[in-house]
Amino acid sequence: MDFEEFRIRGKEMVDFITDYLKTVEQRRVYPAVQPGYLRPLIPDSAPQDPDSYEDLMKDVERVIMPGITHWQSPHFHAYFPSGISFPSLLGEMLSGGFGCVGFSWAASPVYTELEMVMLDWLGKMLKLPEEFIFGTGGEGGGVIQGTASESTLMALLVARGKMITQIQANNPDLEEIVIMSKLVAYTSDQSHSSVERAGLIGMIKMRKLSTDEKFSLRGETLKQALEEDKALGLIPFFLCATLGTTSSCAFDNIMELGPICNSENIWMHIDAAYAGSAFICPEFRPLLNGVEFSDSFNFNPHKWLLINYDCSAMWVKKRSEVIHAFKVDPLYLQHDHEDCEFITDYRHWQIPFGNRFRSLKMWLVFRLYGVKGLQEHIRRHVALAHEFESLVRQDEQFEVIGDVVLGLVCFRMKGSNDLNERLMKEINNRGKIHIVSCCLRGKFVLRFALSAEATKSEHIQYAWQNIQEIAADLQLGHE
Repeated sequence: MDFEEFRIRGKEMVDFITDYLKTVEQRRVYPAVQPGYLRPLIPDSAPQDPDSYEDLMKDVERVIMPGITHWQSPHFHAYFPSGISFPSLLGEMLSGGFGCVGFSWAASPVYTELEMVMLDWLGKMLKLPEEFIFGTGGEGGGVIQGTASESTLMALLVARGKMITQIQANNPDLEEIVIMSKLVAYTSDQSHSSVERAGLIGMIKMRKLSTDEKFSLRGETLKQALEEDKALGLIPFFLCATLGTTSSCAFDNIMELGPICNSENIWMHIDAAYAGSAFICPEFRPLLNGVEFSDSFNFNPHKWLLINYDCSAMWVKKRSEVIHAFKVDPLYLQHDHEDCEFITDYRHWQIPFGNRFRSLKMWLVFRLYGVKGLQEHIRRHVALAHEFESLVRQDEQFEVIGDVVLGLVCFRMKGSNDLNERLMKEINNRGKIHIVSCCLRGKFVLRFALSAEATKSEHIQYAWQNIQEIAADLQLGHE
């Protein structure tokens, strides 16, 4: 493919993507294929001679489309949003076209500098404390990780290294493996499974703590756990608090947890993967009160802020602690500006060595939407969630579980878990809408999330009508 053919095919691809997004709601939202569907549709090995571009695009529809779960459909209500927008897509194209690999400032200076500025922009939109912002001259700063899972793991590993260093400073003969055997980290029983996984990777005992009636982790529960573990000779060092849990969008009480962590020398990391986007709205910013007590904070703009996956924003109060934990500096990576106060080498801040130019799509989205446009997007989804909540509450067959704070509604039919499992299975089998479930206090619960940018009131009404029809069929079958 030469320059001119690329120009032609590139324009055709933009047309293809535009037509797909324009008509995506007409497609079955959840695929009807069975595991292994794809292998019989394609050859066993790569072609020896080039295929034609026309044949390839025909196979996109024949081979690829049947297996796509259409996350951008306004009938997609599973998981959480996977936010895309035209500005973000353009930024992704531009980044791919530059084709650089960012692992140091010298590798491509703008990769580093724009990321630093974009994390400052976003931090200011959230009204984060100045300690987290590069431009204030403080000790902190932000970085784009791939996922919230990476951010949690990074925070845990930094906290682990910091605690080991502190203990060995006073006990130089104490071996690292002995210290690690005594370390214990904490999270709630509602936190994302990636928090537990971070403990497994970091070889750390991760203790899950019970939550209150609103599925929130409270200070007294943490205090009790600390007393129990210290009595056993264990060393508490890390807490992952969640703002907007995956199951029900519950919020841990960081105003209670934070001061305890600070007084007990425990690193507090805040995971706000989904909910964090909403904090750019003044009416939802109080949900972030207490962030000033944290050592690190993360959320995913790729969920709800109209920025394509992957783009997970993480801030730390003391960047030196992160760099100290992960710095490896061979001669071939060194450059003349390593000690400049205005830059950083992001390879010391992340698990991958290099990264893509992800800040470019943030720059396009922030400039072409503006803060007000992004706030409007969040508020519209929240309003639609409350519209769905109202419909559920009007039907005596159903109940809402937990509070509806942002863009997620947890609900179920009044009755057995088996009934609700059959309801969800039939909803997804019919393929008109797509949802997933969770378990809350032993109850099988259906989750209805506002996901696609294109979702409107008519799609909420359509979804509820579909759910009611299936519920009626189940009741008739039961009778």
